[in-house]
Amino acid sequence: MRPSPALKALGLAAGSAVFYGPPACEPRLQVMDRIEAMPGRGKVQGRAIRGRSCFAAYGLLSPGRRLLSGRMALFRLSSLALTVGLGACASVPQGLLRPVAPAPGTEKVNMLAATTRAPSPDPGILFSGDRGEGVSFSNIVVSIPRDREVGTIQLPRSVPGNAATDFVVTSSTPLSKPKLADWFRSTSGRSKRVFVFVHGFNTPFDRAVFRFAQLAHDADADAAPVLFSWPSRGYLLDYSRDFDNASYSRSDLADLLRVAAASPSVREIVILAHSMGSWPAVEAVRQIALRDGGVPGKISNLILASPDLDVGVFRRQLEDMGPRRPRVTLFTAQHDRALQLSRFISRGATRLGGIDPTQEEYRSQFAGLSGITVLDLTAINAGDRINHDLFAASPDAVRLIGDRLLQGQVVTDFDVPAPLVAAGAIGSAATLLVTAPIRVFDAAGSP
Repeated sequence: MRPSPALKALGLAAGSAVFYGPPACEPRLQVMDRIEAMPGRGKVQGRAIRGRSCFAAYGLLSPGRRLLSGRMALFRLSSLALTVGLGACASVPQGLLRPVAPAPGTEKVNMLAATTRAPSPDPGILFSGDRGEGVSFSNIVVSIPRDREVGTIQLPRSVPGNAATDFVVTSSTPLSKPKLADWFRSTSGRSKRVFVFVHGFNTPFDRAVFRFAQLAHDADADAAPVLFSWPSRGYLLDYSRDFDNASYSRSDLADLLRVAAASPSVREIVILAHSMGSWPAVEAVRQIALRDGGVPGKISNLILASPDLDVGVFRRQLEDMGPRRPRVTLFTAQHDRALQLSRFISRGATRLGGIDPTQEEYRSQFAGLSGITVLDLTAINAGDRINHDLFAASPDAVRLIGDRLLQGQVVTDFDVPAPLVAAGAIGSAATLLVTAPIRVFDAAGSP
């Protein structure tokens, strides 16, 4: 038996067997109730042992047949979590959103932030990971230092940061909902285009603000940037709670999209959702379609980066939208370790952002659905080793977002400069022409 990609991603050794305790032991482990085995030791064995903690009833059976404690097993299972979350948070201070004075020579991103989070009494945090009462709106200006590489975010090492060298907030102003029309009118510019970003799992409010500012700036977006932030708790083990909060917020996102589409100052809306944020984003568009008999023509492009979605559910969502739906662009990567973990939590179901679009099982899922383009970033390594933020950390991906997708255009092989090339169509014979950092699969011509 071959080791599953999820276990390899977690760094478990060959010959290990993982046992998970019952849901009653720890609510955060409710989704981790399966058994996985690795080769080298034959039949999986384990034994219940008594201990002071219910974690001790299940554990990790090492190749030497020693039953590790449940807490040690949890530690091994959390190795990826530590890499993604704790390692990054250890060097990042709290209170990053407290406004500081701007510095000469820097650039800025003037964004609208709409959030279903509860307000925080700390002006440096603004919004917590808990649900708020309704939707709060703020006009946030982020200062971005010069002489930095595309795809990078330079966070302050201490608070307050230095606008000359760090990503910092220079102003944050609450807005009422009736004032949104004025904001769209003053910010959308000649293009009258709105760029809506929905962040993913394990994302505090400040990280969402800075990631979106980086992406909007690096993509040179000729659009009014709008952040929709749902109440992510910002903890790796709060996956289930985050999913509930994302679902809780989908109607509010749909309402925001309706407000933007109804504004005469808005001609086009492009939505980019990352990871778990793809769920409320697609659901919001689906909800609009079901209620209004179709998706407004102003919503031209729905971009899903590393979407943490079930493939079959995604297909049904698109079918529910009907023929009047936006074009869909997927950024996928088979070496996305965060999605490998999500796949493990989802009991082996490959997530939409981790598919290999050349495989028949996925081509058949897209068959008959026109207007879907898949950009496979598996050959790219950018940012950290988790490979979950490639859409924003890879200069090539950022360029495609800014030059094509935010212009309401479709990415084709002609848009991918050497040495990047395209592959065949999804839903038919998806034949790879040349190995390249970005592979493009266009489903527009699928039957």
